[in-house]
Amino acid sequence: MQPRLEYGKVAPAAMQAMYAINNYSKNCGLEPSLLELIKIRASQLNHCAYCLDMHTKDARAMGESEQRLYALSAWQETPFYTARERAALALTEAVTLIADGPVADEVYEQARQHFTDEELVNLTMNIVTINGWNRLSVTFRTLPGTYQPKGK
Repeated sequence: MQPRLEYGKVAPAAMQAMYAINNYSKNCGLEPSLLELIKIRASQLNHCAYCLDMHTKDARAMGESEQRLYALSAWQETPFYTARERAALALTEAVTLIADGPVADEVYEQARQHFTDEELVNLTMNIVTINGWNRLSVTFRTLPGTYQPKGK
């Protein structure tokens, strides 16, 4: 598969806007390990190979276990995730797959039990952000494999 174009070079102002949202999302106060899990889960659902490569590498660099990464696509069937992580993953799936229907009340209420209102907004912004990156990378066929975590 060949990349279609380097969208960051073609539209640098658009990239600045994405990086601004990304910077806010990354520094919103939620646990970095939780943010990596939702980025990976959304990227699995969106079939974004580039983002899967990036965020699994970042998660491993932060100390995430291979067991939890390998089981993430079946998170509901494993005991490897906390209740807070499960709530975030359920919301991630609902927001990512919103074309299938609205976010169910049960999913939203579960998330409210584990996140403050501000955290819930920030969690949703992170889900929105990774979905944006996924759509850019899938559309323009960003090639996976070259990304290295900072400090590596």
